[in-house]
Amino acid sequence: MKFIHLSDLHIGKRLREFSLIEDQKYIFLKILGVIDDEKPDAVLIAGDVYDKGIPSEKAVSLFDDFLTRLAKKKIPVFVISGNHDSVERMSFGSKLMEESRVYISKAPQEHITPYELKDEWGSVFVYLLPFINPFDKSFTEAVRTAVKNMNVDESKRNILVSHQLVTGAERSESEDIFIGGAENVDLDVFDPFDYVALGHIHKPQKCGRETVRYCGTPLKYSFSEVNHKKSVTVVELKEKDNIDIRTVPLEPMRDLRVIKESFKEITSKAFYEKQKCDDFIKIILTDETDIEDGFARLQTIYENLVFLDYDNTRTRSSSKIEDLEKIQVTDPLELFKEFYEIQNSMSMTDEQTDFVKELIKEVWRDEK
Repeated sequence: MKFIHLSDLHIGKRLREFSLIEDQKYIFLKILGVIDDEKPDAVLIAGDVYDKGIPSEKAVSLFDDFLTRLAKKKIPVFVISGNHDSVERMSFGSKLMEESRVYISKAPQEHITPYELKDEWGSVFVYLLPFINPFDKSFTEAVRTAVKNMNVDESKRNILVSHQLVTGAERSESEDIFIGGAENVDLDVFDPFDYVALGHIHKPQKCGRETVRYCGTPLKYSFSEVNHKKSVTVVELKEKDNIDIRTVPLEPMRDLRVIKESFKEITSKAFYEKQKCDDFIKIILTDETDIEDGFARLQTIYENLVFLDYDNTRTRSSSKIEDLEKIQVTDPLELFKEFYEIQNSMSMTDEQTDFVKELIKEVWRDEK
């Protein structure tokens, strides 16, 4: 039995002022193409369908179109809510959708009944566990309790669709993570399942064993994901304990990239003619001085410029600045001199020193 594992669609996501709806429409068509090629027996969507608990009209319309296209293919679709989704809004109309074989999880129940699929090797049971955020116990205890109440028959083939942070997973800046690792769920909680289709982490990866996996996002959603290889995960269950897992790459309409060069180099025709200038780009300039109106000037070439930063002597030194409370200097002039030197990697000139002296006199009214 073949499954397509998706998660973290984050429909409605914005990259600063840029909407990604058109990019998401494009990548969903690519995913539908993969589904046509692979001819799976079911599609698993492991949470964070939307980027917001109250999604925009365009986001809801896009997901509606995606589900409708899937339903027309007569393929069962199993969907859970993630930490970004509202489980109540996600499950609206779920009973009606089941007539089209679209199964959306409701709020976590005391006992979760699996959906049964069959192939030549017998039954496969699919369990849907939406994101759990416990109030009176740890995340591990909460998920362990939910799994225990499923009464999983481990002699059968079982799949869990879940949206949690498994201990040891490699994270990205774009994920909402609890401080201090409180959200972590221990890997052994998932022992009863032959395959665990995880959502929440944006980088495709296994967790401990090959069959506990994050498929990752279909698009890059932050510059911490620049080096990710986005893909669709294809899972084939044969007889018990015989599973094949592979990925199919996804190419976006517009990529996220980082360019690091001098302003002169980046704005030269010979350089930018070789670039895909409509990508979402973060530019890091290596110039020692800030470029006047740099962002606006660069945006005339790189239309989807998202960030502009600098990497030079000043910025590298600034990372070394210590907490001012630790600087044992009482004289304001000496304090300012030290701060200036740290910021600019050079000492103040006599003219600058005289100016600051006069400024200090004015501020302190000659109390020094």
